[in-house]
Amino acid sequence: MAKVICITNQKGGVGKTTTTVNLAYFLAKDKNRVLLIDADPQGNASGGLGIDKDELEASLTEVMIEAIPLAEIIQPTEFKNFDIAPTTTQLANAEVEMNNLKQKFTIMKRAIDSVRKNYDYIVIDTPPSLSLMTVNCMTAADYLILPVQTEFYALEGVAQLLESMAMVKKALNPQLKLLGVVATMYDKRTSLSIEVLEEVRKYFKDKVFETMIPRNVRVAEAPSHGVPVGAYDKFSKGAKAYKEFAREVEERTGR
Repeated sequence: MAKVICITNQKGGVGKTTTTVNLAYFLAKDKNRVLLIDADPQGNASGGLGIDKDELEASLTEVMIEAIPLAEIIQPTEFKNFDIAPTTTQLANAEVEMNNLKQKFTIMKRAIDSVRKNYDYIVIDTPPSLSLMTVNCMTAADYLILPVQTEFYALEGVAQLLESMAMVKKALNPQLKLLGVVATMYDKRTSLSIEVLEEVRKYFKDKVFETMIPRNVRVAEAPSHGVPVGAYDKFSKGAKAYKEFAREVEERTGR
């Protein structure tokens, strides 16, 4: 039965999608059966794995508002043990219709429950907002991972996000846990990165993952080639960091 992990931060540009794609990739490389669900209307996780969104007959939008089975939109990636449920920009309009549906907060949970037995991990990329879609993802998840960039205003909005998590936990998903916080775009050469990381560790204490994701050009280049950084340049600092991060996630989830 899959462990469901939601990668979330309402701030854009913190490495959320990059972390989702590369975590899923390295979990699959370690012989786990992995499904990535692209619940971000920008669809960057889909594009970053080589999905041509214009050719999709159905995507997560139809799952969320037309109740088609999630299994019908799942596609294999080119990597062993690694599937994706892709999305398109149409998902941005789905929330309006979702608001009119019964049990609107548990649509994603019901969809995931139908395929959960087929995977070891299900990793969800969420919108960069505290939206109905994000609440759906939190309600479906066992764990949250929060990517935090080691730059100015790193903790901006975090308190609000944790409040939302607490509300979901209380009202919809008592099992929800914060698995951890991962520092992204870390540059050990700058005093700013070092200072921000110290602040993050003061705030989250032992919830901060030991692995820090460095600012790395290979990580930035990989999505334009439609592959994770581990497939683009497995010897890069970014690839090595995400591989270590995936191992930490396995340890914390008991795999």
